[in-house]
Amino acid sequence: MKPARSNILTINGGSSSIKFALFGPDQPSARLFEGRIEGVGLSQGSFIVKGRHQADNFSRKVVVPDHASAVKLLMDWITERVEGGSLAAVAHRIVHGGAKYWQPQRITPEMIADLRQLSQFDPEHLPEEILLAEAFHHRFPDLPQIACFDTAFHRDMPRLAQLLPIPSRYQAKGARRYGFHGLSCAYLMKALEQKAGLAAAQGRVLLAHLGNGASVTAVRAGSSVDTSMGLTPASGLPMGSRSGDLDPGMAWYLARTEQMTASQFHHMVNHEAGLLGISETSSDMRELLLHQEEDVRAAEAVALFCYQARKWICALAGALEGLDTLVFAGGIGENAAEIRSRICAGLGFIGVEIDEVKNLENAALISAPASTVSVRVIPTDEESMIARDAYRVLGQHT
Repeated sequence: MKPARSNILTINGGSSSIKFALFGPDQPSARLFEGRIEGVGLSQGSFIVKGRHQADNFSRKVVVPDHASAVKLLMDWITERVEGGSLAAVAHRIVHGGAKYWQPQRITPEMIADLRQLSQFDPEHLPEEILLAEAFHHRFPDLPQIACFDTAFHRDMPRLAQLLPIPSRYQAKGARRYGFHGLSCAYLMKALEQKAGLAAAQGRVLLAHLGNGASVTAVRAGSSVDTSMGLTPASGLPMGSRSGDLDPGMAWYLARTEQMTASQFHHMVNHEAGLLGISETSSDMRELLLHQEEDVRAAEAVALFCYQARKWICALAGALEGLDTLVFAGGIGENAAEIRSRICAGLGFIGVEIDEVKNLENAALISAPASTVSVRVIPTDEESMIARDAYRVLGQHT
């Protein structure tokens, strides 16, 4: 490692995992290593690192009962592996920036206080992200930390796409549709321009980020027009363990029939619903695809996911008044050919037709020659987007 303060460490904290990567001097594409700690809060987790050299790679089982333990494990490893003087900053993915925070910027005590208030909108992510930032400040007090917000890409959505159909007085308290997966969307749009040209990136584009968290975003002329996630990341499509959109009456119904509290309802729609809730066995699409032939619950979970994704694609194509490009990304979108095929089946009326051979090969372009819509598979890379944003912030302040 170079002793100069030039490397960026990115942190992407989730509800049960922490992903991280180290990027080289002034080149966000020069990834020196990447890793993740999985199974936070479970009886057994894993710590996995992949470096530029084979000797840097390892995978081991660990016990991480909570995020505090995971953070300590990560910082101990970083302290041992990375020369302190080589880090220019730690850059964090922050899921929710609320109405105040949009641009990537340095983390300050004022921001941390504001994010604590915003935690009521996203209690599944923000508390852990705050914990990560505070823990790094504790261990490395002189090291700049930068926040990159997942809501930023959707800042300029049309007002109608932002509005929630509830009494207007709640808007002043921040109740609106924000949208998420913005760092992924920003990366995918840059990648689309590189692969297909400026005209394609300036056209009518749908970004289907399908993973454990899933969303579809409509983009026109490079700007977000609408997206499936709204006030919180639990809305929109059914996901791994998140419900997606529900009838608002469900909360009242369960309160009366099951004496379910608001806290219990929140836990259910975030941790017990979606693919896991329907299948009653797994939130992992790979597992469900393996067992769908003999398990009707797994089959229904897969079918509902594809059906709802197709509905959202149709709805957001309507918001765009047409469609030029459909992009699949995320763990499911990039790797599950069957899911892509089942989502696209029946979308011929809006011009989507895929080449099944190319689709099975996970080719970069999977649309058939007759398709009027270009259908692409683009691996997303939130970490490199975080690094790019961090370098820009450092350039502005150093």
